[in-house]
Amino acid sequence: MLKQVATGALSLSILFSLAPASHASGGPTDFDPISGSAYGQASSDWTVPYVVPKGFTQTMVQDESVLDVYPGVDDLHDMNTQNETGRQAGRYLYNPYEVDANGAVAVTDLKTGVAKVIAQRADWNRLDGIRWTPWGTLLVTEEAAGGNVHELFLDPKDLTKVVRIEERKKLGAQRHEGIDVAKDGSVFVIDELNGGSVYKFVPTHRGDLSDGQLYALKLTGLSDADQKWDESTFSDKAGAFDWVALEMDQVVLDADQASDAVDATEFGRPEDVEIIGQTLYVANTSEDRVVSINLSKKVLASFVQAGVNVPVEDQASGITGLNNPDNLAEGPDGALWIAEDNKFSDIYRAGKDRNRDGSSDSVELFASLKDQGAETTGIYFGKDPKDLFVTVQHPDKPLADGIWKISRRR
Repeated sequence: MLKQVATGALSLSILFSLAPASHASGGPTDFDPISGSAYGQASSDWTVPYVVPKGFTQTMVQDESVLDVYPGVDDLHDMNTQNETGRQAGRYLYNPYEVDANGAVAVTDLKTGVAKVIAQRADWNRLDGIRWTPWGTLLVTEEAAGGNVHELFLDPKDLTKVVRIEERKKLGAQRHEGIDVAKDGSVFVIDELNGGSVYKFVPTHRGDLSDGQLYALKLTGLSDADQKWDESTFSDKAGAFDWVALEMDQVVLDADQASDAVDATEFGRPEDVEIIGQTLYVANTSEDRVVSINLSKKVLASFVQAGVNVPVEDQASGITGLNNPDNLAEGPDGALWIAEDNKFSDIYRAGKDRNRDGSSDSVELFASLKDQGAETTGIYFGKDPKDLFVTVQHPDKPLADGIWKISRRR
């Protein structure tokens, strides 16, 4: 399918292909891309939720038939992480629930199959992101106005038991979703709204998030007025940037207010972040774009963008394309994996930028969710590089809100 794409004053002719003949080299997850989204295959009575490439299996980890935390309503499982370090690394899978109140965090023992709630509070609202830290705790985020980051400390002798919970207010009160932690202990977060910014928190002492400095990303080539969110000019938001320090003396640090005070760059619903090497990736849902942020060179680029290196979706014409990129994951070969908040919800693998033009050299379709009422979230590669964990959220199928594992066939 040949398309003409205008980018500023530059007109590009780009050949997009989602045909199975195009081969993604993903190491342990090497696959032949599927031919398109699950158009015409919609089902709320499925035994496996996804259309996947040949050679892959789908296994249910847990859903509401195993652990029903909120009887009568969708549990809204969200992101996933494992205990990534320590003697039993990879045994436990943790997930939060994105409900409006009485939020919870659960754990599934992947060895025994036992799933249980390990933390729950009445004031927790729309728990969304979750990360294992290099120092062995869990960071859990609230995707709600004034939401916080919570740090869960686990019993070293029993990683299914929470012994202490701390609110990490220095990371800002905002609509938190994605979160990631760099090797140096810096934490990256976003404000998930049209007009949200990207933030870096640098702790005073690595591993102690009780004190430190919060920064917001600000592109250096734009006027303060042009830093504001505008759905017609978001493609212009690229180039060199600085991290601008925010005022930290507030009792409750309103990150949106503090970033506005320094005219930080605004994006279209930044929802998830993923660090791969020296690059931070951010999924900007309203822009149908994933940006790459080179942390060493301090340069931002459009890494994947609908109409540039992946098609614009047109379901009426049967054209599969990127629509509402939402969650991100690092693949076992260092590639970026992207899940859509879309009907039908697709999963893409974006190859590396080997020609150094700022964009992924290949964007290929791995899977498509058949349940049209649902969305994919929680994509995560665990300790076994052959296993991709995914969450099926609010499906039309009853009691099916839960976590699945897509694996290369042994």
